[in-house]
Amino acid sequence: MENRSDTHNSDPNSVGRPSALTYLDPHYWDERFSSEEHYEWFKDYSHFQHLIKSNIKTSSSVLELGCGNSQLCEELYKDGIVDITCIDLSSVAVEKMLDRLLSKGYKEIKVVQADMLDLPFNSESFDVVIEKGTMDVLFVDAGDPWNPRPETVSKVMATLDGVHRVLKPDGIFISITFGQPHFRRPLFKDPKYSWSMEYNTFGDGFHYFFYILRKGKRCNDEKENEKCKDPLISLYQDELEGEDYLFRTRFDDDED
Repeated sequence: MENRSDTHNSDPNSVGRPSALTYLDPHYWDERFSSEEHYEWFKDYSHFQHLIKSNIKTSSSVLELGCGNSQLCEELYKDGIVDITCIDLSSVAVEKMLDRLLSKGYKEIKVVQADMLDLPFNSESFDVVIEKGTMDVLFVDAGDPWNPRPETVSKVMATLDGVHRVLKPDGIFISITFGQPHFRRPLFKDPKYSWSMEYNTFGDGFHYFFYILRKGKRCNDEKENEKCKDPLISLYQDELEGEDYLFRTRFDDDED
């Protein structure tokens, strides 16, 4: 994904779709990226461009987690944001992304092979960290969404620790995800983080969430809860594209 069976059909809308657990296998992503040129998770840029423009300055330094073969960094570049660093765990994704960007003349964009659970950057290096569907991979074997497995929580917190560390004192973390606020809030609002949490939604029949965590802006929970009213959960799949349905919260499959 814009982060991480043995087989993969190059057409994600075909019958041979992978299972959700397949996404945890790095080899799956190497194989997939070797044959797949582009796949966009959770809608394309046009659906949330207005939210990007209202939250990211063109002068911002941006880190994208799990670039995969998405066009997100290219779209940011076209909107005037040129100081961009992309990472992905897959060496295949990194090599192909570098080739694609160079072929289009986007020489300023940096692409690095790295693990989002262990970011290889200095503290306070970026104005913005953004991920689109990458963290959702960590939840595919979480079990009960109200009480995810300790292994899942550990990986999510490692990611958030790294993001919080590499953000500048007034930096922002943008997470574009299926994860509903009542599931993400306990993780995002851990007391060790200094950021505030707000979100917007986009999509029609199904809500996609655009979280904005502002470092150094945490206020008391009562004030934030007044601003953040959780929307009703839509369980319809009519609008879900390609493999997006695999990240839908499955209440009917929850473990006891």
